Amino acid sequence: MLYPLFFKPISKERLWGGEKLISYLEKPFKGEGIGESWELSAVSGDESVVSNGVLEGKQLKELIETYKADLLGKSVYDRFGDDFPILIKYIDAQKDLSVQLHPNDQLAKERHNSFGKNEMWYIMNADAGAKLITGFSKNIDQNEYQQYLENDQIESLIHYETVNSGDTFFIRTGTVHAIGAGILLAEIQQTSDVTYRIFDWNRKDKDGNTRELHTALALDAIDFSKRDDHKVKYDQKPNHRNAMVNSSYFKTDIIPLEGEVSINMDQLDSFVVLMAVDGDNEIIVDNNTYQLPFGSTVLLPACLSSFTIQANHSKVLMITI
Repeated sequence: MLYPLFFKPISKERLWGGEKLISYLEKPFKGEGIGESWELSAVSGDESVVSNGVLEGKQLKELIETYKADLLGKSVYDRFGDDFPILIKYIDAQKDLSVQLHPNDQLAKERHNSFGKNEMWYIMNADAGAKLITGFSKNIDQNEYQQYLENDQIESLIHYETVNSGDTFFIRTGTVHAIGAGILLAEIQQTSDVTYRIFDWNRKDKDGNTRELHTALALDAIDFSKRDDHKVKYDQKPNHRNAMVNSSYFKTDIIPLEGEVSINMDQLDSFVVLMAVDGDNEIIVDNNTYQLPFGSTVLLPACLSSFTIQANHSKVLMITI
């Protein structure tokens, strides 16, 4: 019998990483410059491992191969087979990330045998004045873009957006983007680790080397249009599922909790991922209670009939396919 599954977070040191994943989210990491906590991953070489119950020690891919639609949902398993379709992270940017983009499904498949990478950001904490880069500040074409790049003027072409806690963004494939310094966020994305870096602030790593840029690969992948729909508008009705992102890749709702909410899973035909992005929570499944503290993540298998979340003054992201 499947049950709510917790996984050991995977730490990722990054040039731009900080200490908030340890100090703020209380992740069990050691070291400095930890930029990412991979909460739920089936990326080859970085497979999540169960940390609770009788399945402790099992990898996510093993579970999918064993339980198939019972874990993922019939429609999800029919579509993706043994491939887990999303990657769940918490990200701490102490410094600016590089300006980058991700290829769409077609290009990613052709070049890297990978999914594309549409992604969503939920800002959990932001220093005063912290900013994201979301696309270009004007419509351009490939030739104009290359001129900006050759003249080292890319900074004047990109759109900056000041952010606050609770702000949410959906970043489509092809969109140039970057997480700015002083931002802690939850990220939901397609399962992909393919990134095309186009500008890295001319900085060098600890060995005095600049990081690789992917200028040529990026040209065919970039969306050169100016878009004003990256930021997501959503309601925050207490004790309800409020829709945030509804895409063909994943769906995310936010549940502001002031008491309890019960969710019937029979009609979802999908697994559920819950991310505790503000406050501590409890989940009740089959009369068993599980703690979902701030900064944690849980996978609820599709075969569960229902679950209840209870908390006061908390917010939970609910992700399905």
